[in-house]
Amino acid sequence: MRKQKGFSLIELLIVVAIILIIAAIAIPNLLRARIAANESSAVSSIRTINTAEVTYLTAYPTVGYSLDLVSLGPGAGAQACPAAGPASGAACLLDAALSNNIVGGGKSGYTVDALGAKIAPATTYVVYGVGAAPLVFNQTGVRRFCSSADGVIHFDPNTAGSTARTVSGVGGCSAAPYLVLQ
Repeated sequence: MRKQKGFSLIELLIVVAIILIIAAIAIPNLLRARIAANESSAVSSIRTINTAEVTYLTAYPTVGYSLDLVSLGPGAGAQACPAAGPASGAACLLDAALSNNIVGGGKSGYTVDALGAKIAPATTYVVYGVGAAPLVFNQTGVRRFCSSADGVIHFDPNTAGSTARTVSGVGGCSAAPYLVLQ
């Protein structure tokens, strides 16, 4: 009798089936973990922007809060602070990856934006809004996040699957469907 070497077809099929079962369990968990990490990064970005807005208000009281997110960083398209130093249009309070994230295609699966607003008769930006939304719903994130001058972060369960950011500085963030993030 001849001695058989190697594996039989049945043994190979069993191994492949086991690998496929493990992959079917692991891949959805990996995707959920990535979504959770992206959402955590978006909330962290909003907290950072809230802190930068308060610092900006202190540094530039004649302007108030910043006009937009780009003003909190090194400037539009810039990667480093201007040689002349910070100014109201390029305050260098945020890094370029966050302040220019919309042009750069988002940050960690989310686009984050901030806008200042004037309320008559004020001549300075007396309120601001920050919003974050997933780049691709159910792949890079699920929930939308926002905050305003009160510093409270709200989230939208986003059952409709929207990728639009809410950056209203006047009550848009605290209205339904947004809930306070605990």
